[in-house]
Amino acid sequence: MVNQVNKGNQQASVLTNTKQQKVDLQRDNTNTQVAQSASPKAASDSVSITPQAQQLKTLQDKAQQSTGFDSDKVAELKKAITEGKYQIDNEKLAKNLADFEFDVYG
Repeated sequence: MVNQVNKGNQQASVLTNTKQQKVDLQRDNTNTQVAQSASPKAASDSVSITPQAQQLKTLQDKAQQSTGFDSDKVAELKKAITEGKYQIDNEKLAKNLADFEFDVYG
């Protein structure tokens, strides 16, 4: 019998909490609507772009138009290789490979 009374009280408590939450939600919605209607509307919207954003856009456009490599440098390297004048610095090459591996798999 006591269990049934406690169970009934718990159910009533849950219903009361749910009703209170609904009232709180309705009050919040009403307050939001009043605040929105009370604020004056702007005559027009505007957007301003920072100088950094403009510079970034310019650089992005240049990158998209670029071929991706320096053809003059490629021609120079080809010529040096065919003439046997291109010297490879083994120490520098090994260091760069190791640095790359560390960056990728580090």
